[in-house]
Amino acid sequence: MLRKHKVVFSEHPYDYEEHGGTTVSARELGVDEHAVVKTLVMQDEAAKPLIVLMHGDCKVSTKNLARGIGCKSVEPCKPEVATRHSGYQIGGTSPFGTRKVLPVYVEDSILALETIYINGGRRGYLVGIAPRVLVELLQARPVHCALAD
Repeated sequence: MLRKHKVVFSEHPYDYEEHGGTTVSARELGVDEHAVVKTLVMQDEAAKPLIVLMHGDCKVSTKNLARGIGCKSVEPCKPEVATRHSGYQIGGTSPFGTRKVLPVYVEDSILALETIYINGGRRGYLVGIAPRVLVELLQARPVHCALAD
């Protein structure tokens, strides 16, 4: 998807560690974990899926997210459900090129960063991009739902 839309990006393969999360990828790439963005597949009270993009060193306040997007509640999808919606294996979920077109929400402060590192569609592979690409390509809507980890 990034190549198709002629998006400038850098490629960052690394040694994936099971359950290592953004702590491992940030360490392997030598970047601040705050600039590593995790792609989370969640669902609202009607089980409608959505994607939340969050700083690697933060958690999502599901209450604040639900309030911010006009839902009663939001919760993470079970891994097998997330895979079914996104088409990606857990640990390799990218917001780009998902199986279904899903609404994308991005923590507002991510958009202020110069470069972000986000999953490129498989475990152990991040791409470095300008955060504006999230809005331009995915129509990502800014939200305020970060909690310090």
